[in-house]
Amino acid sequence: MKYIGLNGRIVEAAEAVVPVMDHGLLYGMGVFETFRTYGGRPFLLERHLERLNQSCEQLGIARKAEPSMVSHWISVLMEANGLQDAYIRYTVTAGEGLLGLPTERYMNPTEILLAKELPSVSQAVYENGRPVRLLSLPRNTPESPVRMKSLHYMNNILAKRELDQYPALEDGPAEGLMLTVEGNLAETIVSNIFFVRKGRLCTPDISTGILPGITRALILELAERLGIESEEGRYRWSDLLEADEVFTSGSVQEIVPITTLIGSNNLIVRIGQGKIGPLTHQLLNAYREKAGQIHEDNDL
Repeated sequence: MKYIGLNGRIVEAAEAVVPVMDHGLLYGMGVFETFRTYGGRPFLLERHLERLNQSCEQLGIARKAEPSMVSHWISVLMEANGLQDAYIRYTVTAGEGLLGLPTERYMNPTEILLAKELPSVSQAVYENGRPVRLLSLPRNTPESPVRMKSLHYMNNILAKRELDQYPALEDGPAEGLMLTVEGNLAETIVSNIFFVRKGRLCTPDISTGILPGITRALILELAERLGIESEEGRYRWSDLLEADEVFTSGSVQEIVPITTLIGSNNLIVRIGQGKIGPLTHQLLNAYREKAGQIHEDNDL
């Protein structure tokens, strides 16, 4: 990234700095959103900013991001970096404060906008799926009644480090799955998780402490529109092992089928026929249609 957005401006990356007394740095007081563009337009931007604004309000950060302003800022930053489409991260930190734990609102937050090339994902991943490995590290409980996409990301980083300790499979790099301390399915390191059992779409309930994903919510809406029965609840690893289909959801990688489950003691279970399942396929097509993305391979 040659250029970075900082407080509404576009600056060279070397000049994009925040004060050492920023409470985002000192205490993790801040939130962010990650999403991608399609045809240069940020997808579901209003929903992402609504979640971010709600979190800012809970944290006492006086910032209400407006979609039109952020969308324009994104366009200018992408143009500066020569990007047609991009992975976007928009961060709002509490801003500077005194050393100590304040009770008053943060009135001068810091805004940071990052844009980089979209990660390269092989089309084969969407056809043949990828593995998910059960991690021993549990998902931590959220600091608030509903998990925010906050700067407190230590749990995710430690989970990624645990995942990297395991040997790679021929199926390709795995995603790591965390359970709650009670042993219920939570989420993967960077995605929400779904499974299909006897034609019903299932996903962990928000009450388990997972992030209320923007893509997760859209998938549930699409399922209803397509006449697919769905439910949110509390599930175990054994429910995944008995599933007909499994997939993860995220704003950047969309819907990714999971065709291999790796449990404790490296026990491997294959899901379906090692290919994307019919309901996952249907939802992926509906998602991409919603995003306005046309794919040449209609037989995926």
